[in-house]
This record gives sequence, structure tokens and C-alpha cells, in this order.
Amino acid sequence: MNGGDVVAEALASPPQPLEWKFSQVFGERTAGEEVQEVDIISAIEFDRSGDHLATGDRGGRVVLFERTDTKDHGGSRRDLERMGYPISRHPEFRYKTEFQSHEPEFDYLKSLEIEEKINKIRWCQTANGALFLLSTNDKTIKYWKVQEKKVKKISEMNVDTSKAVGNGGVASSSNSSIGKQYLANGGDKSHNLPSNDLSIPPGGFPSLRLPVVTSNETSLMARCGRVYAHAHDYHINSISNNSDGETFISADDLRINLWNLEISNQSFNIVDVKPGNMEDLTEVITSAEFHPSHCNMLAYSSSKGSIRLIDLRQSALCDSHAKLFEEPEAPGSRSFFTEIIASISDIKFAKDGRHILSRDYMTLKLCDLYENDSIFDKFECCLSGDGLRVATGSYSNLFRVFGRAPGSTEASTLEASKNPMRRQVQTPSRPSRSLSSITRAVRRGAEAPGVDANGNSFDFTTKLLHLAWHPTENSIACAAANSLYMYSA
Repeated sequence: MNGGDVVAEALASPPQPLEWKFSQVFGERTAGEEVQEVDIISAIEFDRSGDHLATGDRGGRVVLFERTDTKDHGGSRRDLERMGYPISRHPEFRYKTEFQSHEPEFDYLKSLEIEEKINKIRWCQTANGALFLLSTNDKTIKYWKVQEKKVKKISEMNVDTSKAVGNGGVASSSNSSIGKQYLANGGDKSHNLPSNDLSIPPGGFPSLRLPVVTSNETSLMARCGRVYAHAHDYHINSISNNSDGETFISADDLRINLWNLEISNQSFNIVDVKPGNMEDLTEVITSAEFHPSHCNMLAYSSSKGSIRLIDLRQSALCDSHAKLFEEPEAPGSRSFFTEIIASISDIKFAKDGRHILSRDYMTLKLCDLYENDSIFDKFECCLSGDGLRVATGSYSNLFRVFGRAPGSTEASTLEASKNPMRRQVQTPSRPSRSLSSITRAVRRGAEAPGVDANGNSFDFTTKLLHLAWHPTENSIACAAANSLYMYSA
């Protein structure tokens, strides 16, 4: 039975709703603490195993966390349970390391400031115990290698290290006067040394012990292996690794480029929607992702609410799509805000590769949102590893989890805090309606601004834009400003 059959069987009999609980928080604010703009989290990503989690922030930093509840014993959770090890109810993570990925830049040719904010992070295949990942800001993609390095120390020297010449370190003894004091034939040159140099006992040393290099400690080091730059005229909104482990794509508003991980000075433009006359521009690319198993297929979404599936085998420049997904526009629904709220902010392939999840904007009081720019917020979405549930964020630091089975009544809303307030979301009256609209838990034309279908008010200044689902377990990581919250069920 393949993965698709498992999902199909599960969808036939909807699973029981999950009971979500708080498990961890990193960087929680104290009451009244002001959050610095550079500390706000802007990207979250689990690696394929779920043992590592990476976040990026607006200050250009990447922070890595590692799982600890299985690390001491090694092996997967399933293997440990089979061996009889006690397993905690939820994954536990700890801070691993952080590094400065991007710095603010200035494009002198275009007189344009390029901020350091991390837009996306994607994990690459691990090798030889090292971690590899891609991170990008608006213009530049970087390939990082994170691994443990042994810290070398010099020991077993029979000289007074406190009087060593050079910069005071023992390592500088190789350039010191020891070699001048005792020549290979035993000649003593110590009478040429200044009085404040190395301390030499009367009669010299009976024997000279050479320094020995020892490695007693390890330190995590992050090294930038490659920089993929100068390939995008517009802001990069997506990067996605290919299942072949050798290539990846980067997408901006009008173009998608294909890269080889080993080649940083050349990319191939595979999608170009830029019209000959920019006045004819009707839509832009908003998100792009490779198929999880077919290396020749990828999908990208647009600001018009459509998703195009393309096959790289058809032609070098993928002007035509293999399949188009779009919702027909309801009669009489066109308004000033129609195209803005129809724009898809994020798409994700399910693990089985047979389903695509998309996220457009919520249906709220649009005039107020337009005036404070909230209508342009880009919320991400994610799927569970088994493909049975989907999740996305909202305002007031809320996130929502839905069961995607036709008869499922699972719909939970939780607040990103240590004591999440579980709220019931109104069950869709028609369970068969599409996923792109199931996240709309607010009635059209609500009476009061910022009030959802259950009478709960929204705070548009706090928003949960970024979240990620653990690849194999029911655990969600989500970002609320500078805080990273972990929930499990």
C-alpha cells in the first residue's frame, strides 16, 4: 500500500480531532517588553527528518534548533519505541547555534537599499554529519554548511608559557626563540637572548619536549559555501530544493530561475511572465515549489489566484503549463479588493505529491485592512506529514488546524502563547468545498470590523504569518513576532 492509498483510506474514515497542547517556547517576551524589528521571525523550516528546525529573522540571522528527546539514544522515534525506551509525548528542541546569514546592502546602480531580512530557508541533504541549507533575502541566496569543528590545543611543552614571545599564546612558540636557543647540533645560543625572554634553567633543558596538538573540544561552525547573486531584478519570494539533490529554483515576481547547487555564477530562466510592455502586466508570481518526488515538475502560484503545474521536460522555457488550477469568479463578486484577496501567498505540495495546498487572503473588513496595509500580509500554510490535516496562521497570533477529510469536523483555533486558548471554529456547512476557501472562518460582510464568525475580535497588529508542521509527527512550530512556539498533539 503506497502513501496515496493510506491517505485515501484515512480520508474515507476521518480521524479523531487532535487535542493540541503547548510544549515549548523560545524567546518569549516579558510583559511590556518592546520587540526590536530585527528580532521578528520571518521564516521557519523543519529539515526532512524533523530533527532540526531553522528560523530566520528580519535582522538577517539564521537560528538552528535540534531535537533532544531522541538524541541521547539515537535512532528514530519508532525504533526507540520498539526498543522499549520511554518517549516523551512531544518533540523537544534546544538551541543549537546561530549565524549572520545576510547583511544590509546597497545597490548603487539602482540606488536601492537591500534589507537583510530572511525571506525563506530551505534544508538540503545532509552529508558526513554536516547540515546544509539555503537562505535568501530579497536579492541574494546563500548556501550554508554547519558542522562541528574540533578546537585544537597545544600541550606538553616544558617552557614557561607565561613568558612566551609573540602575542602571548602558546601557539606562537613555533615562531619564538626556542629554535634559536638549541640548534640541531646542540649548540647553545642562549647568550644572544634578551634577559626578558623565555625562562631557561641553568644548564639548559635536559630534553626538549615538542608541542603536541590535542583536540579536546568541539565547536559548531557555519560557513557560507556559495553565493547565488545578481540573477533577480525583483524581490525573491520563494526558493525550493529539487528531489534530485542537485538543483533548486528561486522565484521573484516575474521570473523563476533554475540553479545547480555546485554552480553559483550561472542560472537558467525557466519561467518568464514579464510582458514586452510593463503596462500590460496583469499578474505576478507569488510562490513556487518543486514536486516532492518528480524532479521534472514544479508548481507556481500567481496574484490572480491561479496555480500552474509545469513540466521541465516540455521545453527549456516553460511558457506553457501542463495543468492550471483556478477557482471561477463568482458572478457579481468583483470589487476593488477582488484581485488583492485572490492573490495566493503560499503553496505547498503534500508529501504524496498528489495534492497542493494554497493560501489566499482571509475575507475580513477590507477597507480598514487596506488603509493599514494589513491586506497585503502574506500568510503561509502547511500540511501534516500524513496529509490528513492543514494549518495556517491568522491575526491576534492565532493559528488554525483543519482536517481535510470530506466528513471531518476538525477545526481548531489556538493562540500562540504558553496557555493557548482553544477556540472552536464554525464547522463548514458544505464539507466538500475547496481547501482554498475552508480557511475563511469569517462571514462575508461581518457586522463589526475585526470580528470573526464567533464574535471574537481580531488584533491586526499581531499576526502569525509563519509556521511549519513536523514531517512525521503532529507537532507545529509557529512564529509570533520574535517568539518561536511549539505545539504538539
